[in-house]
Amino acid sequence: MKTTETPPADTAEERPAVAKVDIAGGPSRKATEGRTLNVFSHGMLVLWAFMVVMPLLWAVMTSFKDDKSIFTSPWALPETLHFDNWSRAWTEAHMSDYFLNTVIVVGCSLLGTMLLGSMAAYVLARFEFPGNRFIYFLFIGGMSFPIILALVPLFYVMQNISLLNTLPGLILVYIAYSLPFTVFFMTAFFRTLPTSVAEAAFVDGASHTRTFFQVMLPMAKPGLISITIFNFLGQWNQYMLPTVLNTEQEDKVLTQGLVQLAVSQGYKGDWSGLFAGLVMAMLPVLAAYIVFQRQVVAGLTAGALK
Repeated sequence: MKTTETPPADTAEERPAVAKVDIAGGPSRKATEGRTLNVFSHGMLVLWAFMVVMPLLWAVMTSFKDDKSIFTSPWALPETLHFDNWSRAWTEAHMSDYFLNTVIVVGCSLLGTMLLGSMAAYVLARFEFPGNRFIYFLFIGGMSFPIILALVPLFYVMQNISLLNTLPGLILVYIAYSLPFTVFFMTAFFRTLPTSVAEAAFVDGASHTRTFFQVMLPMAKPGLISITIFNFLGQWNQYMLPTVLNTEQEDKVLTQGLVQLAVSQGYKGDWSGLFAGLVMAMLPVLAAYIVFQRQVVAGLTAGALK
């Protein structure tokens, strides 16, 4: 008698195996899509870096050429390094005077901006009083007000108080120009700091002034560094305000000096000296960003997280 073997039925243990195969195929497709997106994003970053870095490198390379080489072989490396371009721009084009004026103006205005801005931001962030929100929104409104609309009245105000065409007057204008964004940024940062530390300082008998300078301000160091870098970049590259409010030759800043160097050339252009002066104006900004780039990123992220 023959017996026929019936094929074994699908068991419950074998069914998940099919499901596992199907599920296993999913992540591989997602991984492929992720790699494609990764390649695309990295490619865009490389392209953006190339577009930013190449003009800077070209300007530095051109600053060491002579005028003839700049036009005949603009993309070639300099055959000989003409360091006299830098010395000529520093002395004959008075870039040394412009550089010193810029350091004085930006240094004093940064100190005043960070001191006044951090104090105002601390009070607005930590204390409740009538008019708190109104004052805060006044600073916010200052960020949205175009500076070009204030140039004419600002000119007459500075003239009436005898601060027109002076470095102290320009310092005060820079401080007023940078305060709104400084207060806005630091107010949000002070709100993220823990209140328990300040309360412990008050319990120990510390005054509000001591608590601010010895406790809260050191805790806000990442935010202070970030906003200092932003203000430094904006004030160092400022051109419109000094052009209107500072027309004396001996008090001009770097941006005015570069424009004057380009305009005063006439038909005989000292292009090598102009590029040397341009690189001189660029170097402090690049150095500040390279040195403090970690602190800038840390300050931006720390202000968004508790």
